[in-house]
Amino acid sequence: MMANIIEEIKIPEGVQVKLDGKLIEVSGPKGKLTRTFDIQGIELRQESNSVIAEATLQRRKQRSALGTIRSHLQNMFKGVKDGFSYKLKVVYAHFPITVKVEGKQVLIQNFLGEKNPRIADIVGNASVKVEGDAIIVEGMSKEEVGQTAINIERATAVRYRDPRTFQDGVYIVSKE
Repeated sequence: MMANIIEEIKIPEGVQVKLDGKLIEVSGPKGKLTRTFDIQGIELRQESNSVIAEATLQRRKQRSALGTIRSHLQNMFKGVKDGFSYKLKVVYAHFPITVKVEGKQVLIQNFLGEKNPRIADIVGNASVKVEGDAIIVEGMSKEEVGQTAINIERATAVRYRDPRTFQDGVYIVSKE
């Protein structure tokens, strides 16, 4: 019989981890994130300054799940320590676009001269700031920040027009 596959994820300085079965809670200077890793054949445990993920089965699915768990934990560590930030740029040539944040939605007005605003949802605890022709999306959770940024970009998709001529929209220009 072959040995179990073990993945060790180091916990960085200034980050605390609390493990309760399949639920993991990561807290740091920016706040707290929780996530449940309910994957069959994967056991999680905490040792001094690292989280150990162990696959009890020697199968491809469990090996790939270990890599996924490692990536999610590293993103959680970075999120509670530094946070994530996406920068978007408002581009227009035909009609001046106005962008406003109202509650949990981003309103993109006068896009291609349309009367009704295009609406993009803000996911979770991500925060959106509009600074001139730049939109900055920030937060602790990489999934929430990324999904909010892509929601804004997708809201300005040009349909039924030549995309070579109508390049107006809001586009992601950098990720940090």
